[in-house]
Amino acid sequence: MLNFNTFKQKSPQQRFLFILGLVMFVVYLGLGVFFIFFAELDPEKFPLWARLAMGVLLIVYAVIRFLRLMNQKED
Repeated sequence: MLNFNTFKQKSPQQRFLFILGLVMFVVYLGLGVFFIFFAELDPEKFPLWARLAMGVLLIVYAVIRFLRLMNQKED
């Protein structure tokens, strides 16, 4: 899945975009975990079911982005 030889052959721009993609994956994953476990929000404005739905949605989106990032083909 992760081939380090193709990572070494990438141009600096492609490497930067790869690292940026990884950072965004971590951001979305962290935001999803934050919404599920750590958000002490007003229950009247943001109920538990909505918090859980938003957290799960962000985590699923992070996984999709990560899989797309790992499956990129060389042009």
